[in-house]
Amino acid sequence: MAKLLKELGWASLPESHFTLAGMAALMAGVMHAPLTAIFLIAEITNGYALFIPLILTSTVSYITIMYFEPHSIYTKRLAKKGELLTHHKDKAVLTLMRLNKVIETDFMTIRPEQSLGELVKIIAKARRNIFPVVNEDGKLLGIVLLDDIREIMFNNELYNTTKVETLMTIPPAFIEANENMDQVMRKFEETGAWNLPVVENGRYLGFVSKSKIFSVYRRVLIHLSDE
Repeated sequence: MAKLLKELGWASLPESHFTLAGMAALMAGVMHAPLTAIFLIAEITNGYALFIPLILTSTVSYITIMYFEPHSIYTKRLAKKGELLTHHKDKAVLTLMRLNKVIETDFMTIRPEQSLGELVKIIAKARRNIFPVVNEDGKLLGIVLLDDIREIMFNNELYNTTKVETLMTIPPAFIEANENMDQVMRKFEETGAWNLPVVENGRYLGFVSKSKIFSVYRRVLIHLSDE
């Protein structure tokens, strides 16, 4: 800008001053640290006479970048991975939690081609009221809820003619194995579900329940409070 104004003959400005102001603005925007940019540039160049321009450019740069990018170059990768700890206690606790610690795997699976009679035998041994329907490759196709078949599960006439694939429903959402807990909780809030299946490339891994998350959340919160 200084060089352009000088070439046009409009003003004779020292290009070095504009360069220093640009350095401060760049640091303030990339590092999200306007004060560091102001004092560092002023100190290393002994340019305290430029204090006001440095303050102005750094402030404008910081305000502008915060609108487009809320994370600095140092925290952006952590934020994408969901591993960035913040002063927000709820988000900090969720960041410390890991999905593999809350997955429950004691659900009995069933194949879509199996009959209602076979499903009833599985129900008699199960401790859960949700039954994942998977194919021979382990891919999750749907789920059977005990409440949905309660009215027909004692009808012997349907045991051999009714297949599981006609009884299953699609879960309101699927949780991917690589998702962070903040994303998991967002899916629970959006769907209103109490249990959601966890999959990896479509393969069934288990379920996550709100009660399990709240239990682990409480333990992590107590641990943080003690520290």
